[in-house]
Amino acid sequence: MKSVNTFFLQLLLLIVITSTASGAGLSERVIEHTLKNGMKLLMVERHTSPTVSAWIRFKVGSVDEHSDERGVAHLLEHMLFKGTKTLGTKDYAAEKPLLDRIEDVAQQLVQEKARQEKGDKEKINMLQGELAKLEGEAGKFVIKEEFADLYSRNGGYNYNAFTSKDGTTYLIGLPSNKLELWAAIESDRMQNAVLREFYTERDVVMEERRRSYDAEPAGKLWETFLATAFVAHPVGQPIIGWMSDIENLTRTKAEHFLKSYYAPNNAIIAIVGDINPENTVAMVEQYFGNIQPGKPVPPVAVREPKQQGEKRVEIIGDAEPEMMIGFHKPTLPDPDDYVFDVIDMLLADGRTSRLYKKLVVEKQIATEVGSFSAPGSRYPNLFIISATPRAPHTVKEVEGAIYEELERFKSEPVSERDLQKILNRLEYEEFRQMGSNGGLARNLTEYEAVAGTWRYLIEHRQKVASVTPMDVVRVARKYFTEENRTVGFITKKLKEESK
Repeated sequence: MKSVNTFFLQLLLLIVITSTASGAGLSERVIEHTLKNGMKLLMVERHTSPTVSAWIRFKVGSVDEHSDERGVAHLLEHMLFKGTKTLGTKDYAAEKPLLDRIEDVAQQLVQEKARQEKGDKEKINMLQGELAKLEGEAGKFVIKEEFADLYSRNGGYNYNAFTSKDGTTYLIGLPSNKLELWAAIESDRMQNAVLREFYTERDVVMEERRRSYDAEPAGKLWETFLATAFVAHPVGQPIIGWMSDIENLTRTKAEHFLKSYYAPNNAIIAIVGDINPENTVAMVEQYFGNIQPGKPVPPVAVREPKQQGEKRVEIIGDAEPEMMIGFHKPTLPDPDDYVFDVIDMLLADGRTSRLYKKLVVEKQIATEVGSFSAPGSRYPNLFIISATPRAPHTVKEVEGAIYEELERFKSEPVSERDLQKILNRLEYEEFRQMGSNGGLARNLTEYEAVAGTWRYLIEHRQKVASVTPMDVVRVARKYFTEENRTVGFITKKLKEESK
């Protein structure tokens, strides 16, 4: 069996050879084009297979919602699979009057329910019955999953979407000779999306919330932990929204959010794979160039007040103990963010990391440990350490052991050898993430949106390479303090003793 060091050196050599064989570096291979309406197009030509990955990233996420529309970005992610004026419907002209009547009834129902105890229960029941009847009638015009069927019949794969604090992304992989089909479908969706089956889908999202958060102690811990850590900034609010938020979402609110922000000036497209860049630019101009821009997404003006003392959150549930510790920190382009990347890799990246060796291997008081920065990257976030205690060990034991390792950073400068290992690891991870068309398309759209330039992909390792051992000491002393931390944990619910 080869030693780890020998294997790693051979892997790095393979990376260098493969990178050289593939042509110029990424900085020379990414082709940029900006449409007059503000849409940014990023392309990488790769002819390793006759396929392409196409990603559209909208620079609007849950952090951009107002308090009366929380959850709308996530719900819109669902809704934009429902079709347009021409796709997903048998007869839009006949369907539209029903959709308008549905919205009128739904608005009345939301307003009556908002009165809570003062609401007219008889009227609520009547409106609910009318809404169900109208939705049934409108459903007769719906062609389910027509987007997905069109893509599937034409060789599409990995058709999906996701919403984060920072943005919303729609993605697809498909044969390169079907790229124009993608342009036709996605430009139609950008201009002519119809939010049909809105209230039916809202019920689906409410059930998703019940199943994944309300009924799951781990999900409940996560969103309560974030809401406790952030008292003012919307980054602490759940992407899916609280249940009462979802209940009060209307199609009118969603359409306003959609028409305001899901527009070319807030969109980044990455197309990676078997393409001719010149032809691709012409095609994107043809299908997207005449779409009107929307409103620029305004920055969130709220600033999170400095935390003045430790916060602790306990969730009691039918689950094994789990815990997380979060420290407020800045995000890119602040230099300290790169120092946290170093700390993250030293602390919990793999089986040779400090926490894994101490908590899992040596003391055997935990079964899992991890660290990461969340939630989101556009605004200051948290450096979070998570752990699962190993029975019969307790959260308190694990928490104390974590603090011991954090204190080491404050007094024991990391070695230059450890910093070099991190750079080697980053080089491997960057290559792995960009090895597929989809992985590269994701990174290009992500960093163009969050960092302001896709070149963050290139600059990141250079920034990390400039981190010194004393930078780590300074950052640890500044941020790893009791008054700056939030601690959350699950306590297993004890069964009631039989009487």
